[in-house]
Amino acid sequence: MDITQTIARLKAEPGFTENVGMMLIHNGVVRGWSRADGREVTAVEVKVDQNRIEALRREYEQKPGIFRVIIEACEGRLQPGDDLLFMVVAGALREDVKPVLAELLDRVKAEAVTKSEAVV
Repeated sequence: MDITQTIARLKAEPGFTENVGMMLIHNGVVRGWSRADGREVTAVEVKVDQNRIEALRREYEQKPGIFRVIIEACEGRLQPGDDLLFMVVAGALREDVKPVLAELLDRVKAEAVTKSEAVV
């Protein structure tokens, strides 16, 4: 995802200026160390359930004060530093947007993305 282009397209959507006062962006990247034990990670194999991601995106886009939710998850063999997950949540107020991004991120990671690390 080119985040600059994505934001520009979002801002060009009808209704954007009437409905958006905040956008939060998550850009998850592959860490060079394992959360489990701190060992060096050389690669990560990622599988994504795109249908589940789309269902979650639609669900959270219906939350009060939310204008648009965009999610892109990368799949395959990724290296440390590679982009893994992009999320954009645009809505009226920070009270609307912050909890949606936090909850949605946790659900996407738990329900739609699986990873296995290659460690040294």
